[in-house]
Amino acid sequence: MAGKLLIIGFGPGDEAHITKRAREAISESEVIIGYNTYVDLIRSLIDGKQVVRTGMTEEVSRAQEAVRQAEAGRKVAVISSGDAGVYGMAGLVYEVLIEKGWKPSDGVEVEIVPGISAINSCASLLGAPVMHDACTISLSDHLTPWDLIRRRVEAAASADFVIALYNPRSGRRTRQIVETQQILLKHRSPDTPVGIVKSAYRDREHVVLTTLAEMLEHDIGMLTTVIIGNSATRNYEGLMITPRGYQRKYTLDSDIQPLRPHERLRREAEPWALEQDEETGTEAAPALGEQSGAVLRSAEEREAGSAVLPSFFDEDEDEYGDDGYGEYSPEAEGTGTTDDYDREDSTVRILAAGTRSAYDTPASSGAGEYGDSAVAVAVRPPAAPAQAAASVPTAFELAEEALRLVTGEPGGPVASASPSGFFRQQAILEFAVSPGLANKNLTAKQLMVLADAVGDTGTMEYTPHHQLLVKLRTDDPDSVTKRLRGEGLLLAPVGDVVQIKACDFCNMDKGDAVPYAEELHDLLGGATVPKEMKIGFNGCGMACYGAVKEDIGIVYRREKFDLFLGGKTVGRNAHAAQPVAEGIEPDKLVETIERIVARYRNEGHPNERFHKFFARVKELEGYRHREVPAFQIENALCGD
Repeated sequence: MAGKLLIIGFGPGDEAHITKRAREAISESEVIIGYNTYVDLIRSLIDGKQVVRTGMTEEVSRAQEAVRQAEAGRKVAVISSGDAGVYGMAGLVYEVLIEKGWKPSDGVEVEIVPGISAINSCASLLGAPVMHDACTISLSDHLTPWDLIRRRVEAAASADFVIALYNPRSGRRTRQIVETQQILLKHRSPDTPVGIVKSAYRDREHVVLTTLAEMLEHDIGMLTTVIIGNSATRNYEGLMITPRGYQRKYTLDSDIQPLRPHERLRREAEPWALEQDEETGTEAAPALGEQSGAVLRSAEEREAGSAVLPSFFDEDEDEYGDDGYGEYSPEAEGTGTTDDYDREDSTVRILAAGTRSAYDTPASSGAGEYGDSAVAVAVRPPAAPAQAAASVPTAFELAEEALRLVTGEPGGPVASASPSGFFRQQAILEFAVSPGLANKNLTAKQLMVLADAVGDTGTMEYTPHHQLLVKLRTDDPDSVTKRLRGEGLLLAPVGDVVQIKACDFCNMDKGDAVPYAEELHDLLGGATVPKEMKIGFNGCGMACYGAVKEDIGIVYRREKFDLFLGGKTVGRNAHAAQPVAEGIEPDKLVETIERIVARYRNEGHPNERFHKFFARVKELEGYRHREVPAFQIENALCGD
């Protein structure tokens, strides 16, 4: 009977960071095979078991012995620190099996038990440096030619990856980390944050936040993982933080539009990403150079407050040993978990779209009941120049220069921490444009002015909502919006806001309901809500613009209004809104809709669409929700 191979990653060896499945796998194994130090790290879990120990660089023999024991019918645990599939033993065991003609269907069973990798544990000690695209590169040329490693470093550096360096230096291998720094400096600022973590979550944990220029001034060895930030990574209060994107999108009603979670940052949840100055009452983050080289904390300092002296790097290395943790010594390093930060519910305020005519839109807009519609955006002042450039500009310097030209900033490249925006991100103004609330006709002049404002770098996208979605880069949004409004164009914020979608009222032949559409637009247009909300408004019973399909549908009929709630506009089970009232008196319409929207704003969950909210609360302003009949959809013959 064939046995079983359990290839186990146990993280750093600290029992608090060993997964439940790893403990179970070790417990059910009959034989434990591992490097001497790894066996010592988990000694309390392997009492009474047969143990096969080998020294450094004997990883092949460990894999072969594990396969032999499993083929003899035994359950064998092959242990690695970190994750066994990241520079660990998993791949090597498979190589040995494949050479022996192993097949999963009839050979020994193989289970890979994941563990906490060094990139994750070290990132958790540094802050949140791996929030965007990242890669791991081992600098050990024990099994990989240095020329190939160097090309990989070059590619990752030029592509602006966050980079985690495993096995960065040993006693006999010292030049690789120096060459790596030189390659990185060709593509990145000398002030790029760098985190150096040694013995993470072990007794002699040592964490340093420094810069790319100064990283070699600190102790780096086989027990160290080095994390190099990308061009957007910043040092904030001793924490190394990388934003999730390179763009900061904002629209007409706020500094930073409260977009969907995948679209960018919120001030309430991530205040460091937005403007930090005296006007906002917050303190600007210290420049990276002020904190470079600072030891953040150590294990002893966490527990007893004592200082930790840096130790020398190891003399030897084991390519398959440990997922980048390095072979263990009395000061061997470990790993830990990365925790998601909590997001607070953002404070919501309705921002009026201003008083506008339904057909001929005036150039300016006023304030509505809920707030001011004036544009308020964060514009970055000139940044301090960085270090003097070489005679031949690097790729990083060229990118910085391009960003400076786009944003209109004078002077040299952007500093590592600009006064108005903590992260280096492009500012993208986005908003919706239409000829008016009811007017659906754009003039040639309006199109020409709009095209000129958008330019070659911006975009215009036609939407199903009778609007153009405009995205452009500008450091003077006021002049852009003033110019467009001056041509009679209606501008509206986008994102999780209320939009009024009116018909053309049969080219104003049936315009009796227009004043009510205008009043709703002035009160609620641009109001922030848990999820984007469309209020359809049709001027006759034909409802040819599909108001009954929207979140809220309003149809003017026989001098009164019919109301529809909870349309589902997308998905295979899309459905029209439920007719909840007929013959609403005109003087009751606006206040009714206003109360419904206010309740959705106050009680809706983040990202909860209105039709789901209506189904959850069951009743709105006396209008009861009715369950939509479920139906089955057969798969198409084509298989789609």
